[in-house]
Amino acid sequence: MTVLPDDGLSLAAEFPDATHEQWQRLVEGVLRKSGKDASGEAAEDALSTKLEDGLTTRPLYTAPETADETGFPGFAPFTRGGSPAGGAAAGWDVRQRHLGDDPVRVNEAVLADLENGVTSLWLSLGSPGGLPVGSLPRALDGVYLDLAPVSLDAGAEYADAARAFLALCAERKVDPPAVRASLGADPLGHEARTGEVLDPAGAVELAKAMAAEYPGVRALAVDALPYHEAGGSAAEELGLSLATGVAYLRALTDGGLGIEAALGQLEFRYAATADQFLTIAKFRAARRLWARVAEACGASDAGAQRQHAVTSSVMMTRRDPWVNMLRTTVACMAAGVGGADSVTVLPFDNELGLPDAFARRIARNTSTILLEESHLARVIDPSGGSYYVEQLTDELAHAAWEFFRTVEKAGGLAAALRSGLVADRLAATWAERSKKLAKRREPITGVSEFPLLSEKPLDREPAPAGPSGGLPRVRRDEAYEALRARSDAHLAATGNRPRIFLAALGPAAAHTARATFTANLFQAGGVEPVHDPVSVDPATAAAAYAASGADGMAVLCSSDALYEEQAEAVAAALRAAGATTVFLAGKPGTAADAVDEYVFAGCDAVAVLSSVLDRMGIAP
Repeated sequence: MTVLPDDGLSLAAEFPDATHEQWQRLVEGVLRKSGKDASGEAAEDALSTKLEDGLTTRPLYTAPETADETGFPGFAPFTRGGSPAGGAAAGWDVRQRHLGDDPVRVNEAVLADLENGVTSLWLSLGSPGGLPVGSLPRALDGVYLDLAPVSLDAGAEYADAARAFLALCAERKVDPPAVRASLGADPLGHEARTGEVLDPAGAVELAKAMAAEYPGVRALAVDALPYHEAGGSAAEELGLSLATGVAYLRALTDGGLGIEAALGQLEFRYAATADQFLTIAKFRAARRLWARVAEACGASDAGAQRQHAVTSSVMMTRRDPWVNMLRTTVACMAAGVGGADSVTVLPFDNELGLPDAFARRIARNTSTILLEESHLARVIDPSGGSYYVEQLTDELAHAAWEFFRTVEKAGGLAAALRSGLVADRLAATWAERSKKLAKRREPITGVSEFPLLSEKPLDREPAPAGPSGGLPRVRRDEAYEALRARSDAHLAATGNRPRIFLAALGPAAAHTARATFTANLFQAGGVEPVHDPVSVDPATAAAAYAASGADGMAVLCSSDALYEEQAEAVAAALRAAGATTVFLAGKPGTAADAVDEYVFAGCDAVAVLSSVLDRMGIAP
């Protein structure tokens, strides 16, 4: 037996170094086997994925010839973390959100959370739909305010909420230096959500008071969620958060605060999505961008951004809501790895109404598992040094900075909101994304892919109405939800869902792939596919269609070779049995004389399904 000497020899020492060009040639060979003829950079481009904001994810990243200095955690530009120890000591702050206007029920939920792993609270106060400000003492009954930080979200009533909270701290004899809180004053965020303009003077006075007496309290929130929830991209969310933060810095310093004190009064709130790497890069880029702002203001050492991550409501679905647990787990992990200081995991039933106790337990346990069992916080900035993450962070930061400059050139965020610049930009971004969703280029598991028509809906108590009147709130599932609602109404009225017949030709090997694709597509719109019998031919198609109960439509599913042999005869039999529209699952132009329409990968599924329901007479 040969024993390797312990002489520091590299395990790769005997292998020759491969080059990027050699790898590209291997990729060219793989692409040729799949029918794509591309070489060099074009071969690599064929495996690349275009993201929003003009970004592209390449299939392979290698060490760059030059790289920006990312520094160390706790030092400018803070890309690798806002504090030297990151979350290695205690992990991120597990912050649970509480909605509702009943202080007794909120208190019960608050105490249950704090007793089972939650480390801070996020309370919705004021109208519409939040706790009455005067009920704050009851909602926080039994909460040790010197141990559990509290974040307030009171919209236009932020000053009253702040006074009530600080008065409660004084009543319970909590020393001002021991209070840990975010008071949530966010005039520009409130304007984005409601269209109501608030004078920032009140927020400035509140910040000055906190800076003077409450060192652990931040008066202002820079909430980027309104822009994310209106359909904004990651770079737009970051750019608008910078514009908000800069506007607040100007107001605070004009009001008499020094720049370092002003920087210490802000907490930034961002969405975390199930796009793992983009979320990691977003939180890293946000810190780098804010450090650049602080540097320009002459306070680079005070530029560590305080970050609160909230799992995205845009990505949540109302159908098959259990899948939301998976989405929020990935989002929570990405936010933690990206260095967020606080993380809020929205319960999986958040979009259905008020979350129940089980959903809140799963939400808080998501962070607990990632921290205590997966040990994600033990390494500071674990993605640091990844060629992909570093380049994505850099590219995202540059895209966000350019949009920030656009907003500043328009007169700042307030002017950009009131002129419609922000709304128009976000609407354009969402329109492009909606096309990808409609074509299922961005799949939604349980909704546009692998839907379950037989699922029993979850019933939840309606959540109180949130603020409205400003930027719209979008959801990824909204187009498909509208289609499913039409199907549900038909089911309630008739006892059956709309049906379409799958006419599978030949053996399973020939038709399974396209039949599965077709069944998934039509179920996404609430149309029940009837695939019985397993296979038909010209002699059996008419009887099978008549027995299916289909609502005037059928789809041919098979191989191109069998389409050439049987499509015309089977389509004729289906029409003779009453089918008014015959689709073909496959490339447009196949058996063109035999069929009416096509369904294929990349087709506009929403348009197809809307048209099908229209022709079935199912009202919107």
